[in-house]
Amino acid sequence: MIEELVNKEIDNNREEYIEFLRELIQTESYNPPGNEKNVALKIEKYLRNGGITCEIFPFGENRANLIATLNNNFSEKNLLYNGHMDVVPPGSEEKWKFPPLSATLKRNKIFGRGATDMKGGLAAMIISLKILKKLHLISSGNLILNAVADEETGGKLGTEWCLKKIFFQKGIKSNFIIIGEPSQIDPIPSKVIFIGEKGELELKVISNGTSSHSWNPFTGKNAIYMMTDFIQNLDKLDEFLPKIESFLSVEKLIALFSVILPNKEIFERIYNEQPILKNILYSLTQLTESVNIIKGGIKSNVVPDYCEAIIDFRLVPGQTTDMIINGLTKLIDELGYQVKQNSKTKSEDVFFNLEIVDQSESSIWENWERSMTLKTFLLFKSWHFRCLFL
Repeated sequence: MIEELVNKEIDNNREEYIEFLRELIQTESYNPPGNEKNVALKIEKYLRNGGITCEIFPFGENRANLIATLNNNFSEKNLLYNGHMDVVPPGSEEKWKFPPLSATLKRNKIFGRGATDMKGGLAAMIISLKILKKLHLISSGNLILNAVADEETGGKLGTEWCLKKIFFQKGIKSNFIIIGEPSQIDPIPSKVIFIGEKGELELKVISNGTSSHSWNPFTGKNAIYMMTDFIQNLDKLDEFLPKIESFLSVEKLIALFSVILPNKEIFERIYNEQPILKNILYSLTQLTESVNIIKGGIKSNVVPDYCEAIIDFRLVPGQTTDMIINGLTKLIDELGYQVKQNSKTKSEDVFFNLEIVDQSESSIWENWERSMTLKTFLLFKSWHFRCLFL
């Protein structure tokens, strides 16, 4: 009965919900610099028109977090929605088929920066509050929306700030939290619930060589060559890391995903024919790394004495930053170089330096198997996400 009421409400207001999502996408909130307040003001206006309590917490220059609630009673069970308002910059707009802020509607899809990550999910959460309020479907408990800034650059000014300054200080506890990040895993035709998050280590690796004129490069030590040697051997890192017990193996993930199809044979055929699915399952269960930025050299005829690379490591539960740093130190030592934590040394020294740019711990819902069935885990379809796929 409740589902029918909600579905009818969605169908009757389809155009309103689509236009609201498009409005969020058209609202610029590139991070850096952020500008999330632009989005927060649109959300506040939309929710207040629906009679929902909403508060904006501004900070910095045109930045903000937002909290909205169905009521003011937090003493019973609380469900918290968390979604971010910032999006990554669009890069070269000439490479976009449609302008990134256009929210172009074509073939029942909306194209624009943030449509998937994650203004689509955020709009669904906001709309669900409005529907619940209008239909008076919650008689006890509370639904809390936390629309946050800063997710694309670490979250310290967004989710972390809200936890410390609002939820902890006011003693507001949540029985369950849904983070609306996109969870489609192609080519699996179903939405999934993620039960944890890999840790992140953003590391700057510096190679320090010695400079010389390139007419006689042998008198110097080329820092770019040093970095190349390091990167080419980065796949050996596992050899220098302690073995940890995997919380979820590829084999177990295959078993979990298999239940959404008529039989395991069909899944295995898809798995064997789709390299992208193999890569996804591997990435979910293993340490991964990607060299994403590299800088070096000052002139075309000068042997470079400095090179730096930014590497993004994603850690599985049980792995720590110290493990990765120690493993890299051993790897670099095997390559014949030293690691020095103080890069301010003599110009003729040859060494590597490892500098932590950012880091976050991994997390895992350890009791997930006792809390839901396999089909619930894989086939979770909550009505409040339906408006994403109209």
